Amino acid sequence: MANAVLTINAGSSSIKFALFELVNGLTQRAVGVVENIGAAPHLRIRTGGQVALERRWPDHAPLDHEALLGQVLDWVETHLGADRLVAAGHRIVHGGEDFTAPARLDEAAMVRLALLNQLAPLHEPHNLAAVRAVMKLRPNLPQIGCFDTAFHHTMPPLATRFGLPRHFHDEGVRRYGFHGLSYEYIASQLPAAAPHLADKRVIVAHLGNGASMCALQAGKSIDSTMGFTALDGLMMGTRCGSIDPGVLIYLAQARGMSADEITTLLYKKSGLLGVSGISSDVRALLADPRPEAAEALDLFAYTVARHTGALVAVLGGLDGFVFTAGIGEHAAPLRAAICQRLAWLGVEISAQANEGSESAISTPDSQVEVRVIPTNEGLMIARHAVALLGLGG
Repeated sequence: MANAVLTINAGSSSIKFALFELVNGLTQRAVGVVENIGAAPHLRIRTGGQVALERRWPDHAPLDHEALLGQVLDWVETHLGADRLVAAGHRIVHGGEDFTAPARLDEAAMVRLALLNQLAPLHEPHNLAAVRAVMKLRPNLPQIGCFDTAFHHTMPPLATRFGLPRHFHDEGVRRYGFHGLSYEYIASQLPAAAPHLADKRVIVAHLGNGASMCALQAGKSIDSTMGFTALDGLMMGTRCGSIDPGVLIYLAQARGMSADEITTLLYKKSGLLGVSGISSDVRALLADPRPEAAEALDLFAYTVARHTGALVAVLGGLDGFVFTAGIGEHAAPLRAAICQRLAWLGVEISAQANEGSESAISTPDSQVEVRVIPTNEGLMIARHAVALLGLGG
């Protein structure tokens, strides 16, 4: 009988999950997603590349996260047969200053984590809602929280500070960094994928609908483009990225916008969607001939290059650059545009390798090695759950 871990990444309208079995290490046995929660829910589970289960519900079906996770857990336990589900591991975006490593989630932990909802309003409440749902559905199933901020607690103190009065920093107003599970996974892969880079200066670009970059020194985070919230740094799918705070004062005072209206603007109506006026999806923008689409993509590449310069200054040079996540792994034209803007660093990529499926896309003469390494946050969560429960593997 084998043990298995279910990993859960819950958002406002979707739940992504994966099932890992512990047999001579962790092996992904199934992967799935629930989409359109609150509208017309759609559940799809794949095993071995094939669709194992697909269910659709009509518009406005009265199914919340708890009801839909119940469907997932029922399928998982049936699918496992004689094997045993031993834990649910959750991606939790914000761990604040207290949760610097994976932790068992009990009532006391949930109360402390709920205090962080205002720091990650689009993510944290939904992450915690999934934990609450599993607590009700399977009260005896251990749950492990894995925090996107935890990996960045190796940043030096200066990298965590804002130029605000000291008492704000002491009260938790500081730079945290996010996408830590992705960066931790990439750091764990470097010794095998590029051992000569594992202890060097590397920038990892996690480019997806949410996007950030991390400066790694010997596999440890020393700075990141995201700070106090997941709004900071790079322009993203619907988020603006770094912005002059005076703009926000202007919007509030001169335009009369409320805090809720500004929050919606910054999180949901900006970024690639706002600049293009077309879409937040890079695939749609690459296929669209309108100049607004091209400008949005150009601005995205520009912000990546600009923030790369800042991280290179922090690292004192650069040995490797890694693309990962949805855009980083699949949007070859954007990779090329970004690397072209990094030519001043000695970055040179092979057009053929960039369009192909190779991991290394830089030329032999490039002064910075450029790679594409797929991320796997689910596997990172499963590893943490297994380690915390002392299951080995």
